[in-house]
Formats: sequence, C-alpha cells, structure tokens
Amino acid sequence: MAGEIVVPTLGESVSEATVAKWFKKVGDAVAQDEPLLELETDKVTLEVNSPASGMLKDIKVGEGKTVEVGALLGLIEVGAKGAASAKQETGSRKQEPEKESSPTPDTRHPAPATAQPGPAARKMMEETGIRPESGSGKDGRVTKGDVMEAASQPSRATNHEPRITNSLREERVKMSKLRQTIARRLKESQNTAAILTTFNEIDMTNVMALRAEYKDVFEKKHGVKLGFMSLFVKAAINALKELPAVNAQIDGDEIIYKNYYDIGMAVGTEQGLVVPVVRDADRLSLAGIEKEIGRLATKAREGSLAMSDLTGGTFTITNGGVYGSLMATPIVNPPQSGILGLHKIEERPIAVKGQVVIRPMMYVALSYDHRIIDGKESVTFLVRVKEAMEDPRRLLLGL
Repeated sequence: MAGEIVVPTLGESVSEATVAKWFKKVGDAVAQDEPLLELETDKVTLEVNSPASGMLKDIKVGEGKTVEVGALLGLIEVGAKGAASAKQETGSRKQEPEKESSPTPDTRHPAPATAQPGPAARKMMEETGIRPESGSGKDGRVTKGDVMEAASQPSRATNHEPRITNSLREERVKMSKLRQTIARRLKESQNTAAILTTFNEIDMTNVMALRAEYKDVFEKKHGVKLGFMSLFVKAAINALKELPAVNAQIDGDEIIYKNYYDIGMAVGTEQGLVVPVVRDADRLSLAGIEKEIGRLATKAREGSLAMSDLTGGTFTITNGGVYGSLMATPIVNPPQSGILGLHKIEERPIAVKGQVVIRPMMYVALSYDHRIIDGKESVTFLVRVKEAMEDPRRLLLGL
C-alpha cells in the first residue's frame, strides 16, 4: 500500500511553496512523522513529515520546484523495508561492542550535536561541513549562530577560508520565496498607499534611569530582562487607543477599525525580514511582552516560525537602532496603516529651560497611509509616544 506525501495547508493567504530540500532519497527507510523534506514559503520554512512508516518509493517533485497546497510530493511504500539512513547506521554501530580503544577526540573537529538543527543552521552545516558539538536553541537545537561561532574558531578558519579567484567575481542566486515576497509587498505598499512619514525625538533620560534602577529586580522576579521594546509597545498601544485610525485598515471603500492590538515586531534574519506578531499585547504585562518578543525573535533566528506567528497584525514596530540607524522612513506593512520606526539612542546637546544640556536622544518615525490617517492624527500619535517614554509614570496610569 502506498501512502501519499502531499503539500499541507500553508496558512492564511499562502497558496504555494518551493521544495527547498529532500532529507531522504528513493529507497530510504522512513519512520512515521519523520521529516522528509523542507518547504519554503513566502513567510516561513516548514518541514513535511512522513505519513507512515515504510520506504520512500517515489519523489514526484524535485528540489527548487514550486508546488501548490495539496500537490503530490512523493509516495511511501507502507510497511516496506528500505535502506537504513546514515543516522540509523551510526546508531547501530554505536551499539556494537568496541574491539579496540577509541581514539582521542579531535578537539578541532567536535562531534555533531545530537539535536535536530534548524533549517538555516542545517543549510550552513551542509555548505561548510562544520558540525557544532552543542546547540544554544531550545532543547539543545543547533542554530545558525552556533554554526557561525564554530566557524569563527581559529582551528576552523584554516580549513574553511574563502577561495576567491578572478574568474568568480560575481554570483547569480535565485531569490528565495521570502525575499520575492518582501520585494513584492514593499513595492505594492508604495504603489497602493499614500505613504507619508512624520518624525519626533524622545529624551530617553527618565526611561533609562527607570530601567537601570529596576532591571535586576525585574529580571529576578520575571526571569526576563527589562528592555525598551515592551515600554514602546505599551506607549504605542495607549496612543492607538486614542487614535483608532492608526490601528485600522482600508478594505475597498470601507475602513475596518480594530478593537484589538496585535503588534507586529519586525525582525531581521539571514533569510530576510519577518514580522512575527505579539497577540493581544494590550492584555500583557511588561514581562509578558518581553517574554513573547524573546520567544518570537528566537524562533525567527532559528527559522522555525509557524504561519500562526506571522499572520494578522494591526500595527508594526521596527527598531533600526539595533543596527545603528540614526533616522529612517519605514514602509507600511500592508494591509496595516501605520508603522513606528525606532532608532539608536545618541547623546546630543538640547535646550532645557534655557540651558544647553547633553541628553540621550532617540529619533522616532511614524510612516502612515495618508488615505486614512490625517496629519493631525499622525503627529498626535508620536507626541503621545514621546510623552509616555519621557515620563514612564504615564504608562502605569494609562495616560
């Protein structure tokens, strides 16, 4: 009896994917729920597991091909015995009694980690031949950062130095589904929305003092560090409640006002920009927001975000300051109508009560769809964020 391997439901508004890699070849033995291949969509990378135990009988779609939801990817001969995988063979050899003493491990080439690596880490491991001996991800999962750290070790550098010749001065690489979607959506945003950006600046003195005073107590109690992002999320939500148009969207000739606050957090990864969503952020405490941001950021770096982590979102915050950006104009993430851009904190001279003083300042930007948000609303939104961050007590009072 043959079991069919089909493209699973990919999520809201996602109808196709690209076969990134097959983990098995025809004739290999497979176990039920064992990962067989990796699909790359315009939002996430996901694995397709075996529907039954048996042997991989046929591969219908090769790597690099585009498939739609429900398409037949391959066939499993249920119950048949196939060739043991390299992992299984390794396990069998380990069970055999050793006939001679084991050689001293080579510390320059540590044994591979036993945890299943993330998609991005797996790809880099295949390209470089580097196998980290441990992973820093959840349950010991090897991340791309682990591979990069292992590659930076002196003993590695001598074996994996890049080779550049005069005949290889450029490289042509097909854009990933994610990168194609980023390009298309950003261009659509510019073409369809009347995007305008307004700026303001925030004196971060008080909020930095608050964080410095309570960060240790906060981390000890909640098990997570107190960052600026949770405070900005709270400040933005207070402003969104006062100015609902910034949290709304246009649908044809109608405006949809959202009475909930699912805040997208733009995260840069090796594969491109993704925007996981903090659900019902208005109902979360500062600690709850920090934990959720940390969880989503980790999944983004590991390439393990689920479709449910990315869909929806009523407003987005992006922090270019982590890369050193002083000022930028973010592009609205459609169908949303606004995006708040944060930038790096820099000491600058400003006038305070007639005196020139040095203060830690941050430029903030709100890009918005002028079809639905007027200039007065956009400026007021940034003023409310500024007021809350310059006097953090307002956040506690919901002002």
